[in-house]
Amino acid sequence: MTRTLALITGASSGIGAAYARLLAADADFVLVARRADRLQDLADELRKAGAAVEALPADLATREGIAAVTARLGAGDVRLLISNAGAGGYAPLIDVGPAEIDDLLTLNATAHVQLVRAALPGMLAADEGTVVTVASLLALSAGQTDPRMPRRTLYAAAKAATVAFTRTLGHELADTAIRTQVVLPGPVDTEFDQGSGQTVPVAMSAEDVARAGLTGLRLGETICVPGLEDRSTALDALLAAETAVLTGGRRSGLASRYQQP
Repeated sequence: MTRTLALITGASSGIGAAYARLLAADADFVLVARRADRLQDLADELRKAGAAVEALPADLATREGIAAVTARLGAGDVRLLISNAGAGGYAPLIDVGPAEIDDLLTLNATAHVQLVRAALPGMLAADEGTVVTVASLLALSAGQTDPRMPRRTLYAAAKAATVAFTRTLGHELADTAIRTQVVLPGPVDTEFDQGSGQTVPVAMSAEDVARAGLTGLRLGETICVPGLEDRSTALDALLAAETAVLTGGRRSGLASRYQQP
């Protein structure tokens, strides 16, 4: 049986590592993460499970790191891209330095776009492939004022960009064999969410998030919200609200409240 070659970013722990472990029976891997030692530990574990593994240490908050991974994707043999790497940067915007802003937006938004773009030619040539991006429910939180939420201006903006990117890309690729999915978990019990500075009384396991994503692919879900029970109703309402704003706002004249009396 042919094994799928999967490239997973943020693979040294958390959701990325969970995806790798769940896929190990059927896939071989290119694993990407900053921490080479932990990446090697996971690679050794997966090899014992029968997978061929290539470890690629890279920091996707840097242009050099992105270039290293896009070069590997340029080989054209990756059929499953799980673009999962990210960082919180939970802080008021005024407390984040300009260089850190660039790093956070590069990692949480730009890297997803660059990696997907690099993977697509090989997938399209093979007429086969799947693109998964991991975002967050905080992508939908811009209107929320609950003080229990983390300070998230940059994070929410970047994740919202990832959601819009992946959803729109799915429409762009609708006439191809390439599948797309964006995963929006809530709080997850990982080192990542421990960096929010918030008490998270209810958190999903990384394995459950990855399992939901893979099951959602089999179900044909382009938007996977692991904890959302009534998915159809909620997402239909979201689409209806978006459509109402988009179509209602596309007028040549001003809304009445903006017109001079």
